[in-house]
Amino acid sequence: MDKDRLPRWGWMLVALFSVTILANMLNVVVLGPAGLAEEYHVVTVIAAMALVLIYVGVWYDEERQEYWEFRTERIVGDVIFVVVGAIVGSGLAIVSIGEFGFSRLLQDVLAMVSGFVVAWGLFWWRNPELYRSEDDGR
Repeated sequence: MDKDRLPRWGWMLVALFSVTILANMLNVVVLGPAGLAEEYHVVTVIAAMALVLIYVGVWYDEERQEYWEFRTERIVGDVIFVVVGAIVGSGLAIVSIGEFGFSRLLQDVLAMVSGFVVAWGLFWWRNPELYRSEDDGR
């Protein structure tokens, strides 16, 4: 894929749209019939979107290209951390605020914020060297 074909936000938009469709298909075809309650369908979308928000930046930014030199097992572990973090963060948010009577939109937005923060926090915790600047001194 040619990074110069689209700006960063363009790649992010295309990827977010794609994973949202895939996550919703997973919800309709697999998780819904398996018994997952509809208010938790947003969790799969958040987990997929968290991957895009983190990894498009790592892929697009030249100063973070060293990440792709890690062993495949480490990258797979990072992906698992991101997905599990997004699921746990957004799921806990839905469970915590479910009884307050918030609108579904507000509940979903709060779950997104929570899921994204936990997912990015876990990714940063495993890869702090990607976010240090050259003049950081550490």
